[in-house]
Amino acid sequence: MPAIATLGAVVIDVNNFDRVKDFWMQLLDVEVANEFPGIAFLKPQDGTAGVTIQQVPEAKSGKNRVHPDLGVEDLVEAESRIHELGGSTVRHNEADGFQWYVMADPDGNEFCIAAG
Repeated sequence: MPAIATLGAVVIDVNNFDRVKDFWMQLLDVEVANEFPGIAFLKPQDGTAGVTIQQVPEAKSGKNRVHPDLGVEDLVEAESRIHELGGSTVRHNEADGFQWYVMADPDGNEFCIAAG
């Protein structure tokens, strides 16, 4: 049976539109595909869904129910570069020898990074 839908983008709600848009553009090394006031569609990386940055009036509250998982070459190096872009570390996790870090963008939106 064919899929009902395809994933077009992961939408990230933000308050600080320009800062968070720049963060995600640098993190993913992508440009803006299309932009309107308060919403930016970032060009997808080859073979992936895109990221859309959407300005909203309310602040983030609580844990994200959906979040992007990103692959990186080196966890420690990626964590350092994310900090340089204005992101932060939420926590380090390990299960059965597999490590991943929960990170946050400058608005506190969570995402995970894992090597491999």
